Amino acid sequence: MKRFALEKLKEWKTKPNRKPLIIRGARQVGKTWLMKEFGRTCFENVAYVNFDSNTRMQQVFEGEISIERIVLAISAETGISIDAQNTLLIFDEVQEVPKALSSLKYFCENAPEYAIVAAGSLLGVALHKGTSFPVGKVDFMDLHPLTFQEFLCALGEERFVEILQGPDTDMVTMFKSKYIDRLREYYYVGGMPEVVQTYAETKDFNRVREIQKNLLNYYQQDFSKHAEISLVPRLNLVWNSIPMQLAKENKKYIYGQVRKGARAKDFELAIQWLLDCGLIHKVQRAGKAALPLKAYLDLDVFKMYLLDVGLLMAMTDINAQVIIDGNRIFTEFKGALTEQYVLQQLVALDCIEPYYYSTANSSGEIDFLLQGRTSIVPLEVKAEENLRAKSLKAFCEKYKPKYAVRTSMSDYRRQEWMTNIPLYNIDRIREYLEK
Repeated sequence: MKRFALEKLKEWKTKPNRKPLIIRGARQVGKTWLMKEFGRTCFENVAYVNFDSNTRMQQVFEGEISIERIVLAISAETGISIDAQNTLLIFDEVQEVPKALSSLKYFCENAPEYAIVAAGSLLGVALHKGTSFPVGKVDFMDLHPLTFQEFLCALGEERFVEILQGPDTDMVTMFKSKYIDRLREYYYVGGMPEVVQTYAETKDFNRVREIQKNLLNYYQQDFSKHAEISLVPRLNLVWNSIPMQLAKENKKYIYGQVRKGARAKDFELAIQWLLDCGLIHKVQRAGKAALPLKAYLDLDVFKMYLLDVGLLMAMTDINAQVIIDGNRIFTEFKGALTEQYVLQQLVALDCIEPYYYSTANSSGEIDFLLQGRTSIVPLEVKAEENLRAKSLKAFCEKYKPKYAVRTSMSDYRRQEWMTNIPLYNIDRIREYLEK
């Protein structure tokens, strides 16, 4: 399976003043596979340690931290002769041993020659419980479910990815029907690695849904296993409310729809827990389109999305045929599905933090607002080939942005005040953010 993040790891390896790297991401997005594949392809040896239920390694980090002692213990545990120049050290589920996390500071300061990659699915939760963190002594990389382009690669269609990444938009249009068919499949399958691999091997939508349901159950079991008992019911309520919240025409998150009479204070901890685990994305409202966007945020108003579009479909129990064939009765929720897809592709792009825009009375909403290098770029999302863009037009007349983008199933099209980018090529928006 091809993951574009592997190229980022290769860049990290050759970076001057490299620090230990922490890979963040939800469970089951492929962190362990990626770290091992990086070691396999870029190093002579890999010393892999999983700290989950590993009492021997937990004892190694008790007492005073000694790099020499830690390296010797890892060598004994893994059976690998560790050469700093040719061995990758992998610390998996590092949040289970807080001192192992703290040791990254000492590797950074006293033994920078060692290449160390660490990961922890519940790292954010652990930090909120008071785990010491090596601030300023580590590099970070976020890993998300497979993007649409990675999905195409998994299906053996790298040539179509090359076309999407190339400058020839006419050729993209030439293969439009192919991309639309694959995009609808991606809406159902999503980007969770095990699901994508199963679909690539079997093309069996029933098997896909079975694995997705297992993943959803697995996440909810995590609530009971790792969260405080008093928080679990609220986690389940927030988690199960996401499809309903997205189905509304106004997708602003409303606590009263989670539980009648509920207020922010009732669910803030549950939402933060899910954010810390990487299971949801929170998109804040910006009340003004000006640089920097963070200066104009309304922290009490936001939209919430799931980590993966395929899991969203599994939560709603929508049949594959409804999505693939474009069933008419599915029209209303299709907008929510498309927004979830676009959000998922945006967060997978480096250094993009999406916001959204609406006026105080929630009229004239712009689905996403992105901060580019020198300007604010509004992005309106359309599920099909609907070319009406009233909200975007009104926004442009008010703020006069340098660039405005609509994404839909329509072809690539540049107009005087707005550019349409096909949904299956939404990565191209990066060009407008870098100008």
